[in-house]
Amino acid sequence: MSKPFFIKFDVSKELAEVAYEALQVARDTGKIKKGTNESTKAIERGIAKLVYIAEDVQPPEVVAHLPLLCEERKTAYIYVPSKLKLGTSTGLKVGAAAVCIIESGDAAELVKEITSKLESLLK
Repeated sequence: MSKPFFIKFDVSKELAEVAYEALQVARDTGKIKKGTNESTKAIERGIAKLVYIAEDVQPPEVVAHLPLLCEERKTAYIYVPSKLKLGTSTGLKVGAAAVCIIESGDAAELVKEITSKLESLLK
């Protein structure tokens, strides 16, 4: 299966796992926004610290604008393989196409580590 057109870089399984973990910690101790619309608004308002975009979204156009918007606003973003796992990491019983961390809470160090790894992927 080929990668969706909106994916600009590959994220290792290890990094994706760390990202899911950071999201769970931020959910419990910080603040997150769930869903494409909420994430889009958070990016536009400049309050998103880290944006998660699921790779298996159908149709891909639902999240295709997010990488461009993140780059425009200098917001870190990461691709994760599963929208179902993304949803469950936020406490939902269903999948989520996109999620973002607004306040890292106890995940601050993890988020910092993830964003620095993402910066090196983009170089």
